[in-house]
Parts: sequence; structure tokens; C-alpha cells
Amino acid sequence: MKIAGLDIGTTGCKLIVFDGKGNELGRAYRDYPVCRAVSGHELDISHLMDSVYEVIGELAARFPDIGGIGVTSFGETFVMTDGEGRPLHPAMLYTDPRGSEECAELTEKLGAGKIARITGLAPHEMYSISKMMWIKRHEPEVYAAAKHIFLIEDFVVWHLTGNARIDYSLATRTMAFDINTLSWSEEVFGASGIDVSLMSRLVPAGTIAGNVLPETARKTGLGSGCRIVTVCHDQVAAATGAGVFSGDKAIDGAGTVECLTPIFDSMPDIDIMAKGYFCVVPYVIPGKYAAYAFTYTGGALIKWCVDTFAHGESNESLEKAYDKPGPTGLLVLPHFAGAATPYMDTGSRGAILGLTTATTAAEIYRACMEGVAYEMYLNYEALSGSGIHFTKLNATGGGAKSKVWMQMKADVLNMPITALKTADAGTVGCAMLTGVATGLFKDLNEAAGIMVHETETFFPREDMHEKYMQVYRRYKEVYKAVRPLMDR
Repeated sequence: MKIAGLDIGTTGCKLIVFDGKGNELGRAYRDYPVCRAVSGHELDISHLMDSVYEVIGELAARFPDIGGIGVTSFGETFVMTDGEGRPLHPAMLYTDPRGSEECAELTEKLGAGKIARITGLAPHEMYSISKMMWIKRHEPEVYAAAKHIFLIEDFVVWHLTGNARIDYSLATRTMAFDINTLSWSEEVFGASGIDVSLMSRLVPAGTIAGNVLPETARKTGLGSGCRIVTVCHDQVAAATGAGVFSGDKAIDGAGTVECLTPIFDSMPDIDIMAKGYFCVVPYVIPGKYAAYAFTYTGGALIKWCVDTFAHGESNESLEKAYDKPGPTGLLVLPHFAGAATPYMDTGSRGAILGLTTATTAAEIYRACMEGVAYEMYLNYEALSGSGIHFTKLNATGGGAKSKVWMQMKADVLNMPITALKTADAGTVGCAMLTGVATGLFKDLNEAAGIMVHETETFFPREDMHEKYMQVYRRYKEVYKAVRPLMDR
């Protein structure tokens, strides 16, 4: 039997097929358009579903014995549908500006502290419930016609199986899920005015939703016995795919977005977490929790730097061109798409300080790497006191291939960081949970032993850490100095 992980992203979906020994056998990818305007950020979810059928069909033609497909997706984005699962409006992305007034109203009704204690989230308009309220207020005919409210994972699962299932970690991204009782929050739904019966049934991560529908089998070429697994939010899937199951390790997701994901062995301090806008998410292991500390521009900032300043040079040549030891001394605030944790400030902007006529493209490139590493350390400090105790990082994503960046992060954070072989940790984690659900693997530890492969570990250098900290002490003041200038 073969298993597959289906990873649904904001702009495209990817399916990878594995055998029982963890070998990748094939992959398929399709993208779909996203519409971003001043008034709204939307996704035509019918295009997304077409792409899902296409990637499944492509690989089912090559591997007809796929026995299980796990589904993981990005969070927050939702759509209301009729009884047949047909979308009644374009799906609202997490970046959509609508819902801010409704979030404020909900916060006024319940209180920010109470919302955080119930949901594990500091109130913010990015989460689904505020945008559902916006739909009900501004497009009442849509809400009145709705028979389902889906996030992306359960929308796909429903279309493949006919069963509406959503896991705890993705449900958390609605800001309407009770992390204490693992149920939809009656208080939040009551205060919001949204009918909780429209939501999908809650299940633990890695739960079989059902076999594919006969129509799905005909459309894709899958066998009728193929089981679809409700996996989890993509960040949780990436943590699983990094083989991190306890609080002594954390994950450095070095992709387009830089995401530091610590694991908690018990419930963290909610007040400290909420202060830094850190979420508390039920993890794939019962009783454990994950959190996300992130900056919107990790690899995206590096790509911008190369595209803007490198004039055709590769990342590798830029890394070689700057061969001085230690920090550049430049200060790069990596808020080029706004600030994520611990600020959650969409009005913040990026800055590069310390330029001279002698500054080179390679130096700016290195300084952009430093800015992301400093922002990671800033988040690490903000998390202190919450219950974190990790002393090692596992790194995934495209950025993990850069030895320069990996060594820099080890030096800045003053802890070892191990690069993993795969850049697709989310898909690997999705397949691992699918393998456990379908009986291919005994448990996640066995799955990790088969599917998670380390490449190289980078150890911190005490002298370099001290040099980076000298610059970091200045870096911590940049946001406070630059931010007021953005409002003028």
C-alpha cells in the first residue's frame, strides 16, 4: 500500500506519494489564482478543488494502489456553502481586511482575556469568526442560504468523502474553538451570532474521515477503498514532519514565512502567550500543544533582496561574496509585509539602517538573513516564561539548505540547529499521520524513524553569539524607532 500527503497552500496544492519505507515515489502540483484588492483578499475555492482533483488524478494514474490520502491546509480562510457544498461567495483569506470592526465588537462583549483563555488566541481580525460575522452583517442573503461553513481542510475532505470533519488544530484558527474542552465554544458562537451547527464535526488530528465517494473515485482514478484522513493545520503538519514530539525541541520552518514552532508538554501560560499574540494549538499528541512565532518575510525577504539588488547573481554567489566573520552591523527590520508575532502590526514596514556608499549587495543580503534571525530571537525572548524549554531546533524548508543561514541562526539563538533532508515537512507530516491512521506505521515514532532524515547539525559558537548579541541589543530598538514614522 502507498500513502500520500495533500498539502493545500494559499496559492497552490501539492500531493506527494510515499511507499511504506518512506521513499518519495512521485509528486504533483497545481496553482490557483488569488485576488488581493484593497477591499478584500479572496480565493475562488472552486479553482482550488479543481486543482485538488487534478493532482490526485495525475498520481492515481501512476499509483493506483494509493490506500490513504491525508489532507492538511493553511488556516483561517473559510467559505459558506449550500447543502451540496457549492460555494456561496469567494473564500475570505486570513489577510482580508474585513472583520476588524466585528472582532472589536466580539472582544468588547467577551473581553480579550476571556477569549484568550477559551481559544488560546489573542483576539485578532485574521481569524475566521470575525469574518463570518462580517458576512452575516453585510451579505445576509449568503448567510441565510448557508448550510455549511468550511475551512479549507474540511471543505476538501467533505468533497472527497461526503463527511464534514475538521481537526482540533485547524479549528483553533477560527478563534471559536475551546482548547480546554476540545469543542466548539458555545460562548464565542453565542456572542458572535453565528450558528455553530453549520460547522464541521471536530476530530483529533489523523482521523480517518471515510473512503472516497464513488464520484471521487471515478473523477480521480482512486480505488474505492482509498481512505481520506483529516490531518491538521499545515504548521502542525510541518512540526510532525520534522519529527518533533516533545518540548525539548522546536521547529524552524525556513520557508517563505519564517516560523518558529515550539512544542509544550502541558498547557502554557495563556497570559504570556496572549501578550505576544502567540497561539496555543492542540498538538497531534494528546495533552501537548504547539505555538507559532513567525515573521511574514523569511525566505520572501531573501528573494526580494536577490531580485532587487543581485542583478542575476545567485544566492550561493552572494553568500560567498561576503566572507567577513560575524555580523555585518547593518540593521534590517524584516517587516516588509507587516509585523507578525510578537507585535501583530500590519502597519509596520521594513527598514534597512546603516547603509553607506561602500555597502555591497552581498552585505545587504547577509544583513537580511541577520534581520530574520534577530526577529526569531526576539520571539524566543517573548516566549520565555510561557513554559518553553527547547534546547535544539530542527530546520525545514528551502532556507535549511543554506549552511550560512543555519550557522547564523545557531549562533544567534545559541543552540544547535539540525537541517532536515526534506523541504516539504508539511507533506511528510501529513503522510506520517496518514500512515499511522491506516495502519502502515505503528505510531508516530516509528513513522518518524522511517520518514524524517537529518542532514547536518550546526552548533553555536560562543564568540559569535556575543558579537551578534551586541548588534541585537540595538536591533530591539529599531521597531520602536521606525514605527511612529509610518503613521505620518
